[in-house]
Amino acid sequence: MAPFLTSGNKVISHVSGSYPEQNSVKVHMPNIIEIKNVTAYRGQTRVFNDLSLEIAQGCNTAILGPNGAGKSTLLKLLSREIYPVQRDDSYVRVFGQERWNVWELRAHFGIISHDLQQQYMGNALGMNVILSGYYSSIDTAAHQQFSAEDKNRADRIMHTLGVTDLKERMFSAMSTGEQRRFLLGRALINDPDTLVLDEPTSGLDLKACFQYLDLIRGLMQSGKTIILVTHHIHEIPPEVSRVVLLKDGEIIADGEKPEILTSTNLSALFAAPIALVQANGFYQAMPGRGQ
Repeated sequence: MAPFLTSGNKVISHVSGSYPEQNSVKVHMPNIIEIKNVTAYRGQTRVFNDLSLEIAQGCNTAILGPNGAGKSTLLKLLSREIYPVQRDDSYVRVFGQERWNVWELRAHFGIISHDLQQQYMGNALGMNVILSGYYSSIDTAAHQQFSAEDKNRADRIMHTLGVTDLKERMFSAMSTGEQRRFLLGRALINDPDTLVLDEPTSGLDLKACFQYLDLIRGLMQSGKTIILVTHHIHEIPPEVSRVVLLKDGEIIADGEKPEILTSTNLSALFAAPIALVQANGFYQAMPGRGQ
C-alpha cells in the first residue's frame, strides 16, 4: 500500500501486518471533543439528557451502540447540524472551542457520514470529489479556484487510496466502497488531525470492507486520531484503545477496549445473548446461548 502523506512533506509508510506497540507512558493530550451536561432533541424527541463525554487527541475511540442509541444525533451535534438546549453548565466543544469558523475547523476535524454520502452530487467526477473538500462543498463550482499543488495533492491522495483510475468517473457510477474512499480523500485533502467515521464499512462486501479497514488502520498509524461511530463490532480495528457503549441516549460503559468489549456488556447493550470471538486484534459477535 502507498504511504500516507501529510501536508508537511513528512511521509509515514504503512506496511500491512506491521503494527507498533502502544507507548505505556501516559501523556496528557488536549481534548478533541468535550460534551458537558448536554440535553438535545431531534424534533420533539429528547435524545440526550445531561450527556457528558470527553475524547482526548490521540485516543482512538469507538462509540458503539444499537440503532436508536443516539449515534446520529451525536454526529449532528459535532457537525453543528443541531444544537443542545442552552444552559449555563452545558456545552459542546471541539478542540476547546464552542464556536468554529467552518474554514478553520475542516483542517482539524473531518466527519464522513452516511448523510454526506447520500447528499453528495451524483454527477461530480472523482477528482472533483477530492477537491471539494477544500470548500466543504458537495461538488466543485466555477468560482472555486484550485492551484496546481491542490490538484497534485488530490492526485497523491487518490493514489494512496487506490482510486486513481476513477478520477474521471461520476460519483453516482461508483460502488459504495469507491464512494467511501473518495469521501475519505475529500476529508484528507485538508490533512485534519481527527476523523470521525460513521459506520464506514456498512454495505461493503468482505474484500471492500477489509481494504477500507486497512486504510483506517494506516491513518491511525500515521498519527491521525480516529473516532468510530458504529453498531458493527467487526469495524473496530486493533488500534482503537477505548470503547464507549451508548444506549437510549446514555453512556452505559466507557473504558479500555478489553474491559468494555465483553459478552456480558454487549449482551446488555443489544438486549440479546452475544458471544464474542477474537482474532488478529479484531472482535466479532456471535449468537450466544438461547439463540
